[in-house]
Amino acid sequence: MAETTIPTKVEEKQQTPATREESRYLVPPVDIYENKGSLNVVADLPGVGKNNVTIRVNNNVLTIQGKARHGVPGEEIHDEFQLLDFYRQFQLDETVNQEKIEAEMKNGVLTVHLPKAERTKPREIKVQVR
Repeated sequence: MAETTIPTKVEEKQQTPATREESRYLVPPVDIYENKGSLNVVADLPGVGKNNVTIRVNNNVLTIQGKARHGVPGEEIHDEFQLLDFYRQFQLDETVNQEKIEAEMKNGVLTVHLPKAERTKPREIKVQVR
């Protein structure tokens, strides 16, 4: 699995601060763990709830998108910064069973479980006596 985040072009505008550009996003930090049956991608997405995260697989590319939201109730009367959305992509290979990918979100931490395909799982072959 290799990272393939596609950079977006950000054009500087003098009237609008850079943090208000719609095309800007943050690349979330991730940890990738491997065990016998799967790869697990753990991504930090602070300010993103489970209803504001999108995970897609298309043409062997895993895409993680998250929309960060303030957790403060009430009407905003003044803001000096905006939260940026998250975006990251990974190139998957044939070792991942793309039909069985699952994800869970807890306290701003997204965990994506990428199960290995049966043919790529390590197995022991018994020797038969004839």
